[in-house]
Amino acid sequence: MASGDVVDEPGEDVVATARKERAEKKGLFARIALFIRQVISELKKVVTPTRKEMVSYTLVVLAFVIIMMALVTGFDFGFGWLVAAVFGDPSNYVF
Repeated sequence: MASGDVVDEPGEDVVATARKERAEKKGLFARIALFIRQVISELKKVVTPTRKEMVSYTLVVLAFVIIMMALVTGFDFGFGWLVAAVFGDPSNYVF
């Protein structure tokens, strides 16, 4: 090879296909053991949030839920009033 030649690494799809073919050649128990090893490996990467982070995340979720409830409630009343105005007496629609 010349010094200017570029050697490409195999793409992700090629690597994934090769892994899949190797996994298919293995027996059932070998595939189960591989799966368990991969699960344990991924679980080692998990980082538990601190108390401060957990409180922050909880407050963000609660604020989002309250905002979405207000939005849905507003749409419900608005569409209800619109339907009552189009098909009946809007004064009968109670807020």
